[in-house]
Amino acid sequence: MPLSLNSALDDLKLSGIRRFSSLAAQTPGCISLTLGEPGEETPANVRVRVGEDLDHGLTHYPPNNGFPWLREAICAWEAKRGVTLSPGNVIVTDGATEALFCAMTTLLNPGDEVIIPAPAFLLYDSLVRLSRGIPVELDTTPSDFQTDPSALLRAITPRTKAIVITSPNNPTGCVLSRQSMDAVAEAARMHSFYVICDDVYGELCYEPDCRRFSALYPELAEQVVVVNSFSKPWAMTGWRLGWVGAGEKVAAAMSKVHQYAVSSVPAFLQHAAVEALGTDTTPMRDSYRKRRDITLGALAGMGLPNVTPGGAFYAFPSIEGLGLSSEEFCERAITEAGVALVPGSCFGGEGHVRLSYATDEKTLVTGLERLAGFVDALRA
Repeated sequence: MPLSLNSALDDLKLSGIRRFSSLAAQTPGCISLTLGEPGEETPANVRVRVGEDLDHGLTHYPPNNGFPWLREAICAWEAKRGVTLSPGNVIVTDGATEALFCAMTTLLNPGDEVIIPAPAFLLYDSLVRLSRGIPVELDTTPSDFQTDPSALLRAITPRTKAIVITSPNNPTGCVLSRQSMDAVAEAARMHSFYVICDDVYGELCYEPDCRRFSALYPELAEQVVVVNSFSKPWAMTGWRLGWVGAGEKVAAAMSKVHQYAVSSVPAFLQHAAVEALGTDTTPMRDSYRKRRDITLGALAGMGLPNVTPGGAFYAFPSIEGLGLSSEEFCERAITEAGVALVPGSCFGGEGHVRLSYATDEKTLVTGLERLAGFVDALRA
């Protein structure tokens, strides 16, 4: 038998986000507005718990799914946001990435279809393909990144197994309206498929009435998989901590995937995770809202149309009137203006670019000034 590799890898692309972040790093003086990487430090009270646990020798195998007291804390935190989870059906994961991997691996059989409203984070498409599923892109651009009920129904087939929803969204920052969520809920009821809720930006929502899908439709609990992460609201991206929760049957199956993929997350990080859950995220959210407003003002001054982000820390302006593809625009912005963005094509949103305003305010303002000069030069 000839030596070969897993053919599911053939169509996978390496992260375009990382590619442009790397190009920025290789360009002296370039300001990178590429990564969804909080500029803040992990809160000190969270960091100190790791040292305490190491001093106390908490360095041996923890339970596969996480210590019971952490899973109970996660459920209590979710309950305050209207989401009902049972500690026995929650798995502490190696970030939201592993949580999504567990969900896709558990739910999908070869040929199953997963609807992915686009623009979307590339990870969803890749994980569906790795699981031998078929990603089905649902273009939300015509409806200002909301879910059009008619378009959603046209995307559903007898092979539809799940839909992935992210609110606030990466890369647009948009928050799904109640009408959008109603459309997803009604379709899930009628056609009996799963709803995978990537809630990683839920704490960074600027709108007072921002509601979680699983809180709005508790009757769909057995069809909903909840994914979340410590990375964004507490600036813990390097900690690789997240969680996934579901109904009993799905959670039990995901536990098997998790056990054989990573066994468990480190024992000495788990008290720190509890500490994070008790730490107010308002200062972080207020800081991002301020930077969002700075970004929107600058983009308006450049004449770049942009749907107002309701959360997260991204803007997704249109560059369609400038005569360049999104990749050409971003490559030239690095070399000619010293500012790095991510092409919309990386997210299924050609004609746009993603700008991350997660960096510090001074860097952001300088980057926006450079971007404005670049746009002016293109128009000239």
